[in-house]
Amino acid sequence: MSDKANTMEIGISTFLHADHEKGGVSHAERLRQAIEEIQLADQVGLDVFAIGEHHRIDYTSSSPAVILAAAAATTKNIRLSSAVTVLSSDDPVRVYQSFATLDGLSNGRAEIMAGRGSFIESFPLFGYDLKDYEELFEDKLELLLKIRASERVTWRGGHRPAIDNMGIYPRAVQQPLPVWIGTGGSPESAIRAGLLGLPIVFSILGGLPQRFASLVELYKEAAVKAGHDPNQLQIATHSHGFISDTTQEASERYYPVMAAQMNRIGRERGWSPYTRDSYDASSSLHGALYVGDPEYVAEKILLLHKNLGLTRFLMYVDFSTLPHRELLRTIELLGTKVAPIVRQELGPSSIKR
Repeated sequence: MSDKANTMEIGISTFLHADHEKGGVSHAERLRQAIEEIQLADQVGLDVFAIGEHHRIDYTSSSPAVILAAAAATTKNIRLSSAVTVLSSDDPVRVYQSFATLDGLSNGRAEIMAGRGSFIESFPLFGYDLKDYEELFEDKLELLLKIRASERVTWRGGHRPAIDNMGIYPRAVQQPLPVWIGTGGSPESAIRAGLLGLPIVFSILGGLPQRFASLVELYKEAAVKAGHDPNQLQIATHSHGFISDTTQEASERYYPVMAAQMNRIGRERGWSPYTRDSYDASSSLHGALYVGDPEYVAEKILLLHKNLGLTRFLMYVDFSTLPHRELLRTIELLGTKVAPIVRQELGPSSIKR
């Protein structure tokens, strides 16, 4: 893909909700379901499957690289990514080693999406102080990129023991191993990714996606200022979605699932209750919720591509109260119905590699 700005990849993102205490499946069963989902996504021609790292009882994905490695042997083409790896509370050496191992097992299909995470439970779990939140990410991203660039590494930072001319193994098949920056919409994160020339993923979970256009511009301006080719930049989004045979069916089916999860997180964070009006506004053509029949969802993705210059769209489809068969059906429709519409509309340059 020589011109990143004219390509469009479509894939799935998930945190592997289990929440067995609230009537969901067990952690073990959810892990087995995840392999089935990745296999199906590969079979229907989706480009990427991304699993986020969490350390809560209602999620199963504390070790995305392990889950993705289990799927590597039974898939052929789909790219396998984290979404995100909480780099601030992890060791960049182990992160690189884990994903380089995944890269070897998958014959060059691994990716790292690095971020600070949407929850903070990993910081006390691994003994980090939240007052170091910003410095931890900056330090560890610097080290991860240094490891990616060189087999032997010398590095010194403020929050990890120094490394003095030591080799980091195994090495990834891909050179370089892809590292994306995941962000919820911080201007600083957009500028940092641009200056480093790294691909970026915006998590757009509410409001109008068009408002992220200013962040895309900040990202591009920073990249150009740092000497990076704007035609090689990659821009992705991650948003909730659900697909059914009709838009009305999808909308009615998904609302109680979406409301239950948003209100649960909202109670933790002090948000206002999630309402049907909010849901309907987000489900509208210009909103951030990708719920409908395949034609409508494809139309919304194409609008997002036009407004933000996307090269990748990730649909988050996973809530614990959603039956697995409906999750699989959404993956199937995204691959067999939605993606072909988007690729045909955008032309040959958008067809997957």
